[in-house]
This record gives sequence, C-alpha cells and structure tokens, in this order.
Amino acid sequence: MRLVRGMAIAALLLAAGGAAAAGAYDDMIRAIEREDERSIAALLKRGVDVDTVGPNGDSLLVIASRQGKPAIVKLLLSAQPRINARNAFGESALMVAAFHGHTGIVQQLLAHGAEVNQPGWTPLIYAAAHNRTEIARILIGHGAQVNAQAGNGTTALMMAAREGHLPMVLLLLEHGADLNAKTPAGYTALNMARDHDRRDVAEMLIKAGAAE
Repeated sequence: MRLVRGMAIAALLLAAGGAAAAGAYDDMIRAIEREDERSIAALLKRGVDVDTVGPNGDSLLVIASRQGKPAIVKLLLSAQPRINARNAFGESALMVAAFHGHTGIVQQLLAHGAEVNQPGWTPLIYAAAHNRTEIARILIGHGAQVNAQAGNGTTALMMAAREGHLPMVLLLLEHGADLNAKTPAGYTALNMARDHDRRDVAEMLIKAGAAE
C-alpha cells in the first residue's frame, strides 16, 4: 500500500514539475514577444532552464533568432544555451536567423560558436533559398561548405537556381560551387533553373560551364 501511495505521490510531483516547466516556457515566450528583457532576466535568475523547448522542439534561442530580436538573443546567449540545438524540423538558431535575413543575429551566433556546417540542411542552404547574399558571404567567411548537400541532395546553388536568385548564384560560383552536382534523382542546378523557368539563371549557368 505504501509503495502504491509513494508511486502516486511521485507521479503527482512529476506532473507538477512538467506543468511548471510548461508555464515557465510560456512566460518566456510572452516575454520574448514583448522584448521584455527584465522579465527574461528575472525568469533566468529564478532558475528557468534556458534550453527549455516547446512542442515542436523550438528552444528560446531559436524563437528569438527567428523573430529577429538581437537584444533578447544577447541575453539568452549570456545564459550559455545549447547554441546548436535543433528543433523537430532540424533547424538551429543560426539556420532560422539566416532564413529570415537577420544579419546581426547571424553574427552574434557565430561569435558565440554556432556551427556553420552540420548534417542535413545547413544555414548556407537556407540563406541561398531566400537570396540572403550578405549572410551567405558571412557564412562562407566562417567556413561554410559551399557544396554541402541536404539529405535529399540539394545544394545551396540548386536552391538559388530554383528560386531564380542570380546574385546568390554568382556569389556561390565565385566561391567554388559545383555547377554539376546532382541529387540522387539526377537533378542539377541547371535542371532546377529550367524546371522553374529561371531563364536568366539557366543561361548564366550554361555560360559558366554547366553540363546540359
């Protein structure tokens, strides 16, 4: 009987702890949205785990980086979070900052040791998809592998070609992008440019030596 009672108490304590963690996460999210540095600092001081994540695996740092809030990112970084933690979609704080064009936050994260190269989708591929040329240049300057391939074989050049981002294509070629890299299905950057009617990009790739 005592064992059953003890197990019940333990379960209640565990549930209470989970509810408290969820509440703290929600409090943090609201404070981030309001850019309420004082509340965030108070929550961290109270012992809220900076690496707490939501249902889709978003850490507080990922959320602040996605929303483009450099002051909040700075505050969270001071609490030494797992800077390369990824959410359920495989996205790190650096990836979402690159995707949304938050140059200053990209620089903040890199200064604190964020990884530019990782398995799967990379910050550079994300930047290429949205023509974030300044961010791409910064990432390459920090050692981003220009020819890295995502799990489906996509490269930064393929994404730039697919979306018709000529400035990004030129930047990537300038830094050694492989014109003729292929996905497992055999698609190249030129194929993607043509499939999406990116004529100027296709013409430029051919002039640069892409195999037809």
